[in-house]
Amino acid sequence: MITRRLFLGAASMAALSGCTTTGSSRQAGTDVAVEAQSSIMPAFYGAVEDGGFLIPAVPAGVVPPRYWRRRVANPFPQEAAGTIIVDPTAFHLHLVEEGGTAMRYGVGVGKQGFAWSGDAVIQYKRKWPTWKAPDDMVARNPKLEPYSVANGGMEPGLMNPLGARALYLFHNGEDTLYRLHGNPEANSIGKAVSSGCIRLLNQDIIDLHDRARSGGKVIVRPSRMPAALS
Repeated sequence: MITRRLFLGAASMAALSGCTTTGSSRQAGTDVAVEAQSSIMPAFYGAVEDGGFLIPAVPAGVVPPRYWRRRVANPFPQEAAGTIIVDPTAFHLHLVEEGGTAMRYGVGVGKQGFAWSGDAVIQYKRKWPTWKAPDDMVARNPKLEPYSVANGGMEPGLMNPLGARALYLFHNGEDTLYRLHGNPEANSIGKAVSSGCIRLLNQDIIDLHDRARSGGKVIVRPSRMPAALS
């Protein structure tokens, strides 16, 4: 059962800090452990043009290697291939694969008080989505009125809070209002900074979007972070 609290304040619209996306996927058998130990950013975090937008490279030294995308041994063998598991405490998202592996991504998660947990499904996926500020968010911050549902939301682009892709999570046929999405702030990965949604580097959300299927199961584990870390 999804548990969530009301959004407070606005979704981040900070200036670009250097998210990019290549959409390239790692091949099976790649020695990702060696790569992750290197101080050199993987090539798939370089700048790329996607959907008519030029997404800048993730700057070196901003995202710790432990949050770089990599294929790992599947830590959730009880879950079927295609299942996504988010661990807010570890700031990791795993997509279970066939053959005993999983693709692991670093994420940013909701602040304590915005956090949510539970099971959902990916109802649908969108490339370069429109972001629509929920009515309760607009009520708390009237400056978001131009991006309200009634006004059609914010058009897709590099400054859009949903980034290059969004996966929309539903529970029992109802929109949970939570998304797995990209974002323009590389320094948010590995931190509890968002208003509840799970954010990935734009490169990584494109990779996840291409691998995940509509209707796929998503499990968000409860956060064990103390309030002091939020």
